[in-house]
Amino acid sequence: MKKQRFCYLVRLQYLGFRFNGWQVQPKLRTIVGMLDKTFTFLYPDTPYKILGAGRTDAKVSSLDGAFELFVEEPLEDLDVFIQDFNKNLPSDIRLLSIAPIDQDFNIIKDSKTKEYTYFFSFGCKNHPFSAPFITNYLDHLDLELMKKGALLFEGMHDFSVYTASIKPTTIAVREIESCSIVPNDILTANFFPEHSYILKIKGKGFIRYQIRMIMGALVQLGKNEITLEEIKASLLTGSTHKLNTIAPGSGLILNKLQFRN
Repeated sequence: MKKQRFCYLVRLQYLGFRFNGWQVQPKLRTIVGMLDKTFTFLYPDTPYKILGAGRTDAKVSSLDGAFELFVEEPLEDLDVFIQDFNKNLPSDIRLLSIAPIDQDFNIIKDSKTKEYTYFFSFGCKNHPFSAPFITNYLDHLDLELMKKGALLFEGMHDFSVYTASIKPTTIAVREIESCSIVPNDILTANFFPEHSYILKIKGKGFIRYQIRMIMGALVQLGKNEITLEEIKASLLTGSTHKLNTIAPGSGLILNKLQFRN
């Protein structure tokens, strides 16, 4: 007889700068590894499973992440669960909410849209405290040209070039709903540079390194190392274009995550 299980959707935030990504990796500090450690400390005799909405890379952060929690017995008090969890998590991870969900809910398939933001500045050296949040390029970048380049990624394209290792099972044809470069209006601090910017990109799902390689291509464009025509060509099926820049993980944040109602 199949055991009954209870399902919960947990929303969370984390600063990824000190972590080697979301997924558990032997001997490395990861987000799920810390969630596992905290759960087993609080509920040592409770079988459970954690399934994330996606896997973020090393140093990548989240303002609006989520995971599905499966347990065999219902949690007695959800407010206490949040309080106890946050009390025992490190300061760079915070649970925001928990709510029961139907067993038919699938945190991966029911993800509607993900909005990522990539923070960057250029032209002068940043205050060191900015490092976890903003990637700093010392070269001058042609920002207006980069804005034109960002728009080329909107729509349905073959992103085979924009991943580190394409596999036979990889679905490389993806649709990007919006892609633009705007002034930073999300994060502020007295040690941030006077001017910083955001690559905002929204879609249902992304392949590994896709956003960081898009950002890398836009940086190359801003340095006049590649052209708008080369970016257009790189998005065609069968493209042999080679990208040599993957933007650092520390500038990337999962900003919004929406599910189907």
